[in-house]
Amino acid sequence: MEADIRNKELLLKEFENYLTDQNRSKHTIRSYLYAVSQFFQRYSEITISNLQSYKLYLFEHYKPRTINLRINGMNRFLTYVGWTDGLVSLIKIQRPVYLEHVISEGDYEYLKIRLLADKKYFYYFLIRLMAATGARVSEVVQFTVADIQIGFKNIYSKGNKVHRIYIPRLLRKDMTKWLKETKRLSGDIFITSRGKRISDSGIRKQLKNMALCYHLDERVMYPHSFRHRFAKNFVRYCDNISLLSDLLGHGSLEATRIYLRRSSLEQKEIVNQVVDW
Repeated sequence: MEADIRNKELLLKEFENYLTDQNRSKHTIRSYLYAVSQFFQRYSEITISNLQSYKLYLFEHYKPRTINLRINGMNRFLTYVGWTDGLVSLIKIQRPVYLEHVISEGDYEYLKIRLLADKKYFYYFLIRLMAATGARVSEVVQFTVADIQIGFKNIYSKGNKVHRIYIPRLLRKDMTKWLKETKRLSGDIFITSRGKRISDSGIRKQLKNMALCYHLDERVMYPHSFRHRFAKNFVRYCDNISLLSDLLGHGSLEATRIYLRRSSLEQKEIVNQVVDW
């Protein structure tokens, strides 16, 4: 079966509305739409040959997780338009035996000190909220003043599932004081100078700027690094992997077990300390 999709812009808009109705996150919707748009920039019609060529193109230009994200987007679109000739298979991703590029406890504490000294309270509380709650970047931008007041944030995902993110008592106290001093009584916490919610990409850009400003390893200065820091610290002080899985909003324990492993830097340090032969 070949599918010659005409009026692609209209179809993409309808597909976007469909994903929204399915309670897909903004990040997922954006990624899926990008995959479909990328496919149609290269091919004028849907055929098995073109789909396999697209998969090969992805394989040559992207990392495995990105490849599967693009394939998922295309498969969702194919299902939406009624494609019946078989979906594109995902590639197998070998789970790493270590965590890579996680900000160290020392660098995290150093970063907090420098941000406070420079009175950059906005980003001080932003990174602290990620590291003290394990919130994803797409979740942390959703926090409101009301969430700080009640001490938790409910994140709703597909199927009306609720993931509750708890705000530690000390952080809640410090943020409440800051919000009062800045006369922030309601609404989103992390907003730009124009009064709009800061974007995920905006946070990533600022973290890279912090790495340059404070001479930190740029490879560990990305949002998920602070989520990793939360998980590593939690395992250290509370050996309850099942609870950690719930707090992170993971769908299974397998996704959480990686935090029982050492980071690549920790592995290197242990080898240097132990091996003397």
